[in-house]
Amino acid sequence: MKLIIAIIQPHKLEAVKKELEAVEVNLMTVTNVLGQGRQKGHTEIYRGAKEAGGLLNKVRLDIAVNEDFVEPTIAAINKGARTGGVGDGKIFIVDLHECIRISSGERGGKAIG
Repeated sequence: MKLIIAIIQPHKLEAVKKELEAVEVNLMTVTNVLGQGRQKGHTEIYRGAKEAGGLLNKVRLDIAVNEDFVEPTIAAINKGARTGGVGDGKIFIVDLHECIRISSGERGGKAIG
């Protein structure tokens, strides 16, 4: 089992969801977050002077999957989120040691979905 964490641009969320649905990955948690990467936020001109902007709005997806869904999930996120520019986001893959469905007590891969 793996936990896939993706940080993407907010306007790409619907495209990513569509691609995930196409590979039968429907269970996810979505959180609005702030962050910066290589683009280091945004720069604004205020009264003729450059000012570094703050953190940028991003969306974080947390998706728990069984091993056979890892690569299709990564490919779907890439396809839906990629613009080819700086700031498209990141995908992190973390080992998931245990998953427990609260309503039934199921554990492991069956609890994921």
